[in-house]
Amino acid sequence: MKQKIVMQVHMNCQKCRTKALKVAASANGVEFVGIEGEEKKNMVVIGDGVDAVKLTNSLRKKVGQTNIISLAEVKPD
Repeated sequence: MKQKIVMQVHMNCQKCRTKALKVAASANGVEFVGIEGEEKKNMVVIGDGVDAVKLTNSLRKKVGQTNIISLAEVKPD
């Protein structure tokens, strides 16, 4: 079951964005990581069996304030 997690991550600079993307990409089951939204504050993670709470906690430790905005199942085409 693929899921799409949208999180708001406190990223002030390009270095912070890069670090946040690396942390998310290294999580188990992650297939896609991207940044979207105005002001580039939202990070989208798509993957199979990703633990959203674990990912959020590790982003909070390594990058800064992180909140889960939405968690949805991705329907196969």
